[in-house]
Amino acid sequence: MGVSFGVLGPVVASDDQGRGLDLRGPRHRAVLARLLIARGRVVPMTAIVDDLWVSPPERAAGAVQTFVGALRRGLEPARPPRTPSRMLVTEGGGYALRLGPADSVDAWEFEAAVGAQDPGKLRDALARWRGPAYADLIDAPWIEAERRRLDELRLTVLEDLAEAELATGRAEEVIPGLDAHVTAHPWREKGWRLLATALYRSERQVEALEVIRRARERLGTELGLDPGPRLGALERDILTHADDAATGLWAATAATYQQVAPSGSPLVLQSTVAVLGDLAVMGGTGLAASRQQRLATVDAAERLDDAELAATIIGSFDVPGIWPRSDDPEQAARVVAAARRVLLRLPSAAVSPRARLLATVALESRGTDDPDAVVSARDAVRLARDLGDPRVLALALSGSYMQCFERTGLAAERDSIGRELIDLSTRFGLTNFLVMGELVRMHARSALGRFEDAAGHAESLDALAARHGRPAITVFTTWFRAMRHDAEGHDLTGVEAGYRHAAESLHGAGMPGVENGALALALLGARLTRNADLPVLPRAAWGPYFPWVRPQLLVALGRRADALKALDAAPDPVHDNLAEAMWSLLGDAALALDDRRRAGQALDHLGPAAGEIAGAGSGMLCLWPVARTIERLKLELPRTRA
Repeated sequence: MGVSFGVLGPVVASDDQGRGLDLRGPRHRAVLARLLIARGRVVPMTAIVDDLWVSPPERAAGAVQTFVGALRRGLEPARPPRTPSRMLVTEGGGYALRLGPADSVDAWEFEAAVGAQDPGKLRDALARWRGPAYADLIDAPWIEAERRRLDELRLTVLEDLAEAELATGRAEEVIPGLDAHVTAHPWREKGWRLLATALYRSERQVEALEVIRRARERLGTELGLDPGPRLGALERDILTHADDAATGLWAATAATYQQVAPSGSPLVLQSTVAVLGDLAVMGGTGLAASRQQRLATVDAAERLDDAELAATIIGSFDVPGIWPRSDDPEQAARVVAAARRVLLRLPSAAVSPRARLLATVALESRGTDDPDAVVSARDAVRLARDLGDPRVLALALSGSYMQCFERTGLAAERDSIGRELIDLSTRFGLTNFLVMGELVRMHARSALGRFEDAAGHAESLDALAARHGRPAITVFTTWFRAMRHDAEGHDLTGVEAGYRHAAESLHGAGMPGVENGALALALLGARLTRNADLPVLPRAAWGPYFPWVRPQLLVALGRRADALKALDAAPDPVHDNLAEAMWSLLGDAALALDDRRRAGQALDHLGPAAGEIAGAGSGMLCLWPVARTIERLKLELPRTRA
């Protein structure tokens, strides 16, 4: 029999027939609430006593035991006398609530809908609320914090629903609800922005501008907050009708350019590279189209007699990369080969084109473990610093980042590169590299366990995406938020839903190198860290990561001999932002299989990353702190087989 718990309102419980269960008095329900909030973890008796009373009575522990006994009878009325409770268990000097697959908690199911884009799902989630969370319980600090957290999520879902409704063209319908929302919660800038957007799309431009003025006044004057850039960008769009104007301007300019530009002019190649760069940062079909045309542009540039001009064109594709695994390794290799051939033709005085080509080699050699690419990255940065050209330096730093995976434990160095990119790009208005700097720091801070810092960079990235029309950016922030939800230890159902939503954002984003295997790895990590059954997925779902995952999967199936063979056959993980995760998986499997050789290798490779969280540097999955694996390896290594 399953039990349904309700905390989004007064605390209630019912059986699988919908009949209410007897939870007795306020302190009984407070104990139940405390255990529900713990999400299956043991809550010590001392903690329960301190939570229930400001000044505990002498027999407080006995009272708690009485409350627990009554709750057990109420939650499992059909349980035979003197048989242990399957749900409310005693463990290690405390109590835990262990829910089964048939049990449910309305708050957990509500959380699983956070981030959904389907209006129906969001409406269903909001319908679960029957009043303030834990409405009938005492105002203790531990419950107030949970109330605030859930209410914050409720407001987020309200805004997500309005945004989803706007996306389906229902602008008029959402205006009344949003108006009431910002009146009750004036600090919610997203609410103000959605209300102004709804008014604007309902052809009520004057009212939309008035809402933005009110938002600026309430946020700035009354609350002391600086309105974010997305609100300002919306105001500018309303005032200038930016979309229509930009479209007309582009069409006219392109037509004139085609008429005026000399056929076969190198100027056309330079302009083409610039347009391809803009296409690439838009993601989706733009990124795919840019990739298709780039090689032709490189080939045409290499045929020019002027080596310096050829180098400038090849090295002007200043689109920073963030994922250290190429989407098209064959094309990348051809670009590197062309860049190196042109480098041989360059005059020694052509410092700027040389720095650009070296940076291009470093960027396009990502994931290849080419030692010459590491040297190219360092030389590019050195030349760029001497030049004093901020754009060339930003490109060189981008290449340096791609070569900053030569071993594990380099998150702090990548964080430093990201910081310099942000400073440089902010001073000189380099939008593409500003985006990259924020992405680099979001991932590096995650690897270092600084999720609050990383969340700040995610917010900056969302603002940049909105201001500059870069939807591809939100793919990475969506994944980061799913990963952070996982790292914070939320329930598996909600975490997996978040990862699946993030995976949907990758479909059609034009980043196959990122997409391939990402969801499977994220689900594996979430289940491993919760000691849950591993996901059963087809071979193709694991992408290039299968050799390092396979030993774990075979161990879980009890196929020890096959797991040992798979562990022995697994190559050393590649040098990328998942190296710490792959070595952690191999080390974990080696411990399970008593494989001294592999365990020793894992310990050697993971040592420099002791301060990092395995996998978090990718921004897409989260295992456990590397230090935990190192500690286990050091403890168990003497006992594993040779």
